[in-house]
Amino acid sequence: MELGQVVRRRKMVRAFQDRPIAPEVVERILESGRRAPSAGFSQGFAFLVLNGPERTGEFWRAVAGDDDWPHEGLRRAPLIVVPLASRQVYLDRYAEPDKGWTDRDESHWPVPYWIVDTAFAAMLMLLAAVDEGLGALFFGLAPANPSALHDAFGVPPEYEAIGAIALGHPAPDPIVSSARTRPRKPFDEVVHSGHW
Repeated sequence: MELGQVVRRRKMVRAFQDRPIAPEVVERILESGRRAPSAGFSQGFAFLVLNGPERTGEFWRAVAGDDDWPHEGLRRAPLIVVPLASRQVYLDRYAEPDKGWTDRDESHWPVPYWIVDTAFAAMLMLLAAVDEGLGALFFGLAPANPSALHDAFGVPPEYEAIGAIALGHPAPDPIVSSARTRPRKPFDEVVHSGHW
């Protein structure tokens, strides 16, 4: 599929069929994420990959507990990828001789690039899913117990989840998304050429 087609077809899918994803497809999606740009080629992101109902069930128990969120259509996603960012990897990388910030002071960073770069990786995985004929949803995590994900899956404390991606074969979505009820902003409201 051409990149333009992938970009136009990308949307957040909130309901999935109960069908596994071929292992080679999963690997290609993860490889796409791994190729994301990163400041100083720090590569301070990692992906927690939870494949199959047993692992995804553990994920939902850790992040949702006994809550009725999310609905069953989302819980059927056969694959969850949690993109994680490490601030420390970036602070250490930029204290190396070729970068020269020996103090590891976070104030050097006008924007937390560990989050930006991990978000780039997440977007590449969303686009790769479309290219593979799958659906995907990036969603935020707000567990009642913030350490539950780390505890359940042994995630090192220096890594922070920026959200999660559900992937699978799309099913009819029972929820009307905002993209169906709100128009996309016109080009001229988003693009300000030369001056606002």
